[in-house]
Amino acid sequence: MSDMISVLKTRRSVKPKSMTEPGPTPSQIDEILQIAARVPDHGKYNPWYFIVFTGDTHITMGHKLAELYLHKYPDANEAQLDHEREKFLRAPVVIAVVSRIREGKTPQWEQILSAGAACYNLCLAANGLGFASNWLTEWYSYDEAFKDYLGVAPTDNFAGFIYLGTATEKPEDRDRPDMARIVTRWQPGTPLNTGEGYGQPGAGLPVPGFNLR
Repeated sequence: MSDMISVLKTRRSVKPKSMTEPGPTPSQIDEILQIAARVPDHGKYNPWYFIVFTGDTHITMGHKLAELYLHKYPDANEAQLDHEREKFLRAPVVIAVVSRIREGKTPQWEQILSAGAACYNLCLAANGLGFASNWLTEWYSYDEAFKDYLGVAPTDNFAGFIYLGTATEKPEDRDRPDMARIVTRWQPGTPLNTGEGYGQPGAGLPVPGFNLR
């Protein structure tokens, strides 16, 4: 089994609270980002960019999250604010992947998918170097004031925040999909195995014709 297949078959997200030093070095971060950018990208639009948080910037970001959280929830208690202050302190390195729709012929949906692929490639590159990773969004990914603070354009969106570090313990594997429920060996008239029954109530279904921008 090749090293790449081994990583793909055994990869597992590690909770940020289960990460510690060391994180990737500056040269390793550069290598990880170079790999993250090697994703399918119809039209060569580069419809994503990266923001790297290391060192004392984690403390700065934590104070800002607490400030914004208090603005959203004026009744928040000190324990909740402390929780927000610690968000970026959970792992040695945090990298934001920002999805930016470029003008042109490539459909918006394909550009967004490319940003998601960049997130996953980033995780895999870190895993291949021996680091733990976790791809999160959380409330601040959808907060316009947070976007503005970082200088992210209103039309851009966070595809995710990737937390990187060294795992303090090996995570248990989780249940994986039953392949028979999601794979169809297609022939005319064959019903599709769509995985009905998976998922949780919450976000609802997409609206037909919805403009992703």
